[in-house]
Amino acid sequence: MKTNTPIRLLLVDDHFIIRMGLASSLNQETDIEVVAEASNGTEAVASYQKNLPDITLMDGRLPDFHGIEATSQIKALYPTARIIILSIDETEEDIHRAIAAGARSYLPKSIERDELLLAIRTVHAGGTYFPASIAQRIAERSKRIALSERELEVLHQIVLGQANKQIADTLGIAEITVKVHVSHILVKLGVPDRTRASTLAIERGIVRL
Repeated sequence: MKTNTPIRLLLVDDHFIIRMGLASSLNQETDIEVVAEASNGTEAVASYQKNLPDITLMDGRLPDFHGIEATSQIKALYPTARIIILSIDETEEDIHRAIAAGARSYLPKSIERDELLLAIRTVHAGGTYFPASIAQRIAERSKRIALSERELEVLHQIVLGQANKQIADTLGIAEITVKVHVSHILVKLGVPDRTRASTLAIERGIVRL
């Protein structure tokens, strides 16, 4: 969607070459102007406050904290902020966390230029944009039975290879309680054992080491 005033864009990525390439490409568009750049989450939040861009194109992985956390911080300060996550991480949980943080679009870094431009213009117009592969993961995630906070803590310890007694000591709960949580986790994930639970947790991005 073309407008008389260019879409003011904040570009966040920790790699200078990527920022330079994106800025050069996007600035070729008459309706888009990269007005600021940031190389980490702290800079992203500060730059947003200083420049108040129309759109923020946010890298998923940043050196100080995750792009999703930066998104959450910006949205807490500016609820109407329109943020697009551009990431190499495409698991169900990464996408779910980004949307929960307030991202209006989630794009893989392999996205083609035309689709990136479409996403920017769509989000600027007030919409959301998710490529087909991402939309499919959103749909799949919506069908899952959510794990509780405690179950997530137990699952993280399982992925680390901890036995029930070790998990109980780490979390300060009874071993029998751990066994109950493990049973619920296996049922909710639809897996037969702890090994498969660990594998699936990493595959879906539920646990990141």
